[in-house]
Amino acid sequence: MSTKTEAVIVGAGPCGLFQIFELGLLGIKCHIVDSLPRIGGQCSVLYPDKPIYDIPGYPVVGAQQLVDALEEQASPFEPGYVLDEQVTQVSKRGDGRFDVRTSGGTQFDAGSIVIAGGLGSFDPRPLRTRGADGYRGINLHYHVDDKEKFRDRNVAVLGGGDSALDWVLELHGIASHITLVHRREAFRAQPVSVQRMKEIAARPDGNLKYHIGRIEKIIEQDEKLKGIRVVSFGPDPTATDVEFDELLVFYGLSPNLGPIAKWDLQVDRKTIEVRTKDCQSSVPGIFGIGDIVTYPGKKKLILCGFHEAAMAAFGVQHYLYPKIKQRVQFTTTSPIMHKRLKVDGAL
Repeated sequence: MSTKTEAVIVGAGPCGLFQIFELGLLGIKCHIVDSLPRIGGQCSVLYPDKPIYDIPGYPVVGAQQLVDALEEQASPFEPGYVLDEQVTQVSKRGDGRFDVRTSGGTQFDAGSIVIAGGLGSFDPRPLRTRGADGYRGINLHYHVDDKEKFRDRNVAVLGGGDSALDWVLELHGIASHITLVHRREAFRAQPVSVQRMKEIAARPDGNLKYHIGRIEKIIEQDEKLKGIRVVSFGPDPTATDVEFDELLVFYGLSPNLGPIAKWDLQVDRKTIEVRTKDCQSSVPGIFGIGDIVTYPGKKKLILCGFHEAAMAAFGVQHYLYPKIKQRVQFTTTSPIMHKRLKVDGAL
């Protein structure tokens, strides 16, 4: 049996969660589907403790803290959550509604769809050194779900982007020793993070070092991954063996639209093209927000995704109910907004 709903949101990251709220303000009920077993997307899976500084009203907020606040904010609208399932099939009917099916067999009769899938199915770029993949999940990791697992451990971190530097700085003081390995002198991370890392590494009594070079091979001992051999660049290369207890690899994410790529949407470089006035895709009734979409001037920021959620909500409302006259109502004064937020009479 199909569940009838006004909207299905694909992706339960921050933008998807805020989409629940924006739809709810317009009186639109929705269900949200995510392939991960919990809400939060990359914020929860890859860097739950990462501080975010550009969310309005929060001088600083942790990624997981933001996810928790968005879930609470959406709770008055009682969305249906379908987790650990991927939307695999979408077909548009003659009446303009959509038949939606997930990998777990869940079926929806949906009036509209909002894709908020971040980078889609984001796959970490792997360490391709021979033999390394066999240690994945043992002491080779592509994300940190609990930083306490690395307390008093000797940790090596591979990569030169924000995730690598963020975790080097976050684990400094938790791990007994940290070694950062990057393949070139130039880092892609924020300059302030790189500067701080180098300042710590320069301390004579510091527990942080970094190496520039390529990984020649892994070092195994007693059927365990014990280290890597790093070879420097230049006319006179030298080899350095880096030993560790745990290895963190942050080579970035490889975006993968997955089944979305088969939905007949206009796509540009693995992102979905939407129009700016309502974030509707090339298929009427399917909308997109967040990092997965593109349009002229698009910026991949969470706060921009929040704006897109507001625009998409009005787009969904117009698609579902084209005869309704749309007007903006303020949550501070509107009795209708207060009723929907379950704070009737509150200011």
